[in-house]
Amino acid sequence: MSISKICCIGAGYVGGPTMAIIAKQCPHIRVTVVDLNEARIAAWNDPDVEKIPVYEPGLSAVVAEARGRNLFFSTDVESAIEDAELIFISVNTPTKTYGAGKGQAADLKWIELCARQIARVAKSDKIIVEKSTLPVRTASALKDILQNTGNGVNFRILSNPEFLAEGTAVEDLFEPDRVLIGGDQSEEGREAIEALVEIYANWVPRERILTTNIWSSELSKLTANAYLAQRVSSINSLSELCEYTEADINEVARAIGTDSRIGPKFLKASVGFGGSCFQKDILNLVYIARSYGLTEVADYWEQVIIMNDHQKRRFANKIIQKLYNTVNGKKIAFLGWAFKKDTNDTRESAAIYVADHLLHEQANIAVYDPKVTEQQVLTDMDYLDTRSPEENRKLIKTYQDPYEACKDAHAIAILTEWDEFKSYDWKRIYDNMLKPANIFDGRNLLDKAALQQIGFKVWAIGS
Repeated sequence: MSISKICCIGAGYVGGPTMAIIAKQCPHIRVTVVDLNEARIAAWNDPDVEKIPVYEPGLSAVVAEARGRNLFFSTDVESAIEDAELIFISVNTPTKTYGAGKGQAADLKWIELCARQIARVAKSDKIIVEKSTLPVRTASALKDILQNTGNGVNFRILSNPEFLAEGTAVEDLFEPDRVLIGGDQSEEGREAIEALVEIYANWVPRERILTTNIWSSELSKLTANAYLAQRVSSINSLSELCEYTEADINEVARAIGTDSRIGPKFLKASVGFGGSCFQKDILNLVYIARSYGLTEVADYWEQVIIMNDHQKRRFANKIIQKLYNTVNGKKIAFLGWAFKKDTNDTRESAAIYVADHLLHEQANIAVYDPKVTEQQVLTDMDYLDTRSPEENRKLIKTYQDPYEACKDAHAIAILTEWDEFKSYDWKRIYDNMLKPANIFDGRNLLDKAALQQIGFKVWAIGS
């Protein structure tokens, strides 16, 4: 079957960019992205395309080309569901904060609500595509809801996990390493798989479109993120050993990265990984393993999270230690708040947890990030619920100018690897800081020797 109308439920970091690229590459397909969040949809429809809610290099140009032609953003969820032949579900699946599985299992409340709404509204056959990151065998629950609460129409379930890296999402969508599609291996299931394959084949070479059974597809997404996070935690664990042995983690990473069996990617020591996926997906993997009684498997993957949390605490503690074991009343400038460069996403950013640790010691935090707003910084800290919003506003200040953020600071902490930080006039920054002037490079971003020549004390990860 040939698809002419697509609906995507969820206009967030995955749904918005993915549908924008599909619309651009498939002008013959009408793509409607729906969300109940009126402010988010209004932002996607803002005449000033630079104000769309997701910052990704190149995304605004793609949206500008397709929006109004065959790409639409709407709050009318039911009309889009009824009209579509293929429906992507791309809603949030956060870690549960209550009940069984609290702190580890994925909260599937929004997935179930989507399934029930689709079942209630749909009057014709639909292909339902899981785009959200989900536990293995979620498709079984979706199928059960749709078949038992619907209007007698035929629903075919596919899994099509995203493998986007924020900051390079547009590039990843245009030229993916692979597109993974899982579905039932029945005749109907294979027809549904082929319908989605045909959409991606408009720009993705067919040899890069992998098809599997639906359970393999669901588990592959969790596994991919777990493997990537494992590499980050592994190199970070060695960074601490380097600091005790006077080895240099950058030299170690280069040495092992030239081994073709290992490779150089994800061997950059840092203050720790963040983002919406790594921690959530590993915790989900841990929960699934424990639910099957696989204790050793669960313990193995949980250690990746334990090491990541340790690295963030260790970084914050080093700041305190090098500032004579007290940061009370001292101004610490944070350069970067987003969890990585080229995105405005702050979910699980290391900066949040380092700031929280320092705020417990009554530090004053001055934040500069080129893409993150003051409201987002304060919302992130309020969400932790470790102090009152009034206290957060008293101790945290954001700046539009990095030089002002660093002025009169006792120390600077590099928390995001924004390229612009490399081009700053560091002599000017040094002259306006309190002495001794300290830099804590949590991303190993800057030239340590050059900064030391200026007069900075530089504390980099693993060197």
